[in-house]
Amino acid sequence: MNRKIKWGIIGLGKIARKFAADLQLSKESVLEGVASRDLSRAKLFAKEFNALKYYGSYESLANDSDIDVIYIATPHVFHFENTMMCLKKGKAVLCEKPMGINSQEVEIMVHEARSRNLFLMEGLWTRFIPATEKLIDILDNNEIGAINSVSADFGFKGEVNPMARLYNKKLGGGSLLDIGIYPVYLSILALGLPKSIAANAEMTDTGVDSSCSMIFKYENGASATLESTFEEDTAIEGIIEGVEGSVKLHNRFHHTEKLTINRIGKIEELNLRYKGFGYFHEIEEVNKCLILGHSESPKLPLSTSLELMLLLDRVKEGIGLEYESRVLH
Repeated sequence: MNRKIKWGIIGLGKIARKFAADLQLSKESVLEGVASRDLSRAKLFAKEFNALKYYGSYESLANDSDIDVIYIATPHVFHFENTMMCLKKGKAVLCEKPMGINSQEVEIMVHEARSRNLFLMEGLWTRFIPATEKLIDILDNNEIGAINSVSADFGFKGEVNPMARLYNKKLGGGSLLDIGIYPVYLSILALGLPKSIAANAEMTDTGVDSSCSMIFKYENGASATLESTFEEDTAIEGIIEGVEGSVKLHNRFHHTEKLTINRIGKIEELNLRYKGFGYFHEIEEVNKCLILGHSESPKLPLSTSLELMLLLDRVKEGIGLEYESRVLH
């Protein structure tokens, strides 16, 4: 494939705007089309971000034969039905995190993509930024020894609006799925899947968690202490402690540009800038996979997305959080 990758975007909110801006930085990408349920909104978005076409329905965009891959940036609860619709239309999909609201949804999405030999990846941008790439090198090379512990937090003071996305259960609200996914993912990168979990949450009147605290325990005796909250601003840092040193991921750790590595008294600070808003790097990964004919990213395979969702399901069960799945419709 020598031509450029032609992208479509479904759901034109805040994240989609940043994603579309980063698409402009990619020499291998063209923004072929955008879709909103509001045609006038799609038209304005298309004009601002140089999209060649705009649509007033998601289905119309998915039917566009010129589009290679669709980025889905709708609210969490719609990821399943939007992704399934695109896959059934024969489109490759990059679905914003979390891929689904439970593991059943993710399993069905993965099966659909694999049965059609179509590319599917979760839009977990953290995995592809330069600082995370460096962190993985450090861990793979055992530079800080066996990992003893991981601690990570993500918190901000959110507007308490029962109808807004963060607090609206019908839109997949709650701190765990929205921002808690990042500390949980960091724990998987460093320690894999835990043997046991303990979780506590503050629940809102709307039935979602406004904060969630988690402790994961592992077979080798290591532990992870993780937190997400809409109730206060927190440090938004990650610290990985090994027997021979530590790595600190500075604020905001999920797309940090600074690592501090402490190897038994020898401190090294690394500044690792990302391009654009940071979405550029996952865009390039998708482009590379499509050009090479891969149906999954080797850096973020579908098995990892499934493991992540299964772990989030265990936390949800622990705090009594459940969403109505689109699978049932």
